[in-house]
Amino acid sequence: MVDFIQQFNPIMQAFIATLFTWSVTAAGAALVFFTRSLNQKVMDAMLGFAAGVMIAASFWSLLAPAIEMAEQLEQVPWLTATIGFMGGGIFMRLIDKFLPHLHPGLNIDKSEGIKTSWQRSTLLVLAITFHNIPEGLAVGVAFGAVAANLPSASIGGAIALAIGIGIQNFPEGTAVSMPLRREGMSKGKSFFLGQASGMVEPIAGVLGALFVIKMQNILPYALCFAAGAMIFVVVEELIPESQRKYENIDLVTMATMFGFSVMMILDVAFG
Repeated sequence: MVDFIQQFNPIMQAFIATLFTWSVTAAGAALVFFTRSLNQKVMDAMLGFAAGVMIAASFWSLLAPAIEMAEQLEQVPWLTATIGFMGGGIFMRLIDKFLPHLHPGLNIDKSEGIKTSWQRSTLLVLAITFHNIPEGLAVGVAFGAVAANLPSASIGGAIALAIGIGIQNFPEGTAVSMPLRREGMSKGKSFFLGQASGMVEPIAGVLGALFVIKMQNILPYALCFAAGAMIFVVVEELIPESQRKYENIDLVTMATMFGFSVMMILDVAFG
């Protein structure tokens, strides 16, 4: 896989990688063709697993290499990491405050952001699309870092990040399509809306790669920004959604730890 990816320029690498992550979102959405509902324990465990992957990716794939890069660029590592990380969280908070969206499993009167007359299906798609912005950005920035030829960035690490993000996208596609199917929407439309939530990832990935290639001095900030945005999504959305049924909390906790371990193995062993 590494040899295949290396034959392309960094922008195309980011595009191919985020097409993969989008395709896994579509695979998760495709479960609606086989069933109208998914066992709540399974869904909660999948969301917990996704949270674990994102937490691990935020450190192993983004924060740790960013701190090394900051040192190599003679920046103040802790300051760079803090500014970038908090910037990512603040950015996502602003989107969360103003973008209309609805978390899966909630009634439409619980929608967040600016009040709108948009349909429930649109609000559900926007909620998961909201997740996917930092994920696509993280993958793009990782491939852009490789193009910068910094020792702490590797093509293997960027690929490992894309694989990890792809794996955790599966439940996100399901989290959109399955509720819509249960509400009576057709299989085809439920699938279309579920996979549509991942369409933003190739866009964010290419923009992230372009941005850091053109402005290499801000690369450590960009990596930390993506990490902060991902942690915001985990704490504000994935973990609360996975633990809404309190009786599943132990299962969710172990699934989160398993997801963290899988991403850690991908990054440390293969990155």
